Amino acid sequence: MKESALPATLDPAVVQLAAARPDFQAIARWIKPGAQVLDLGCGDGSLLRYLRETRSAHGYGVEINDEGVLACVRNRVNVIQADLESGLSGFESGSFDYVILSQTLQAMRHTEHIVREMLRVGREAIVSFPNFGYWRHRLQVLMGRMPVSKSLPYQWFNTPNVHLCTLKDFEWFCEQHGVRILERMVLGNGSTVTWFPNLLGSIAVYRVEQLR
Repeated sequence: MKESALPATLDPAVVQLAAARPDFQAIARWIKPGAQVLDLGCGDGSLLRYLRETRSAHGYGVEINDEGVLACVRNRVNVIQADLESGLSGFESGSFDYVILSQTLQAMRHTEHIVREMLRVGREAIVSFPNFGYWRHRLQVLMGRMPVSKSLPYQWFNTPNVHLCTLKDFEWFCEQHGVRILERMVLGNGSTVTWFPNLLGSIAVYRVEQLR
């Protein structure tokens, strides 16, 4: 897919977001201009702000943390305070063009349920997550330690991550659950990884849909 250039008049703060979170740029490439977007576990609303500025996207964020909700309000992002583990019953089927779960999948306890709900509510889903198969992670495990890296910044005793996976794990999951992978982008040090992505990529981004 041809990459979209960022608008020349982009807010400098949004440019900084793009530099700090290369997965934001990957996600934005797949969002059609003016799309309706639901961002799950949206934190301070940075991704929705980025999509609003770069793709004229509209939508809502879902966040449980009080500080995150307040930050969304400051970022002029529509936000609903809710627990993702309870599902998305408040949203009608097919009510969004895209439902996004950005670097939150690994922290979900009920992975199958949230992916199923994303594909019910959205025509497509976009998921990004840290790749546990990244070579630096493998090396740390080989040395007898749980991995700590830029994409996995927590220690084993305070991590919110409960379901870490590799690219191959996620793709097997999709195959087993009737999910079609439409596109994949793997990132390492902010650049796209095409050779040995399960070894050299630290962040994976997938665009998927439900098999009909």
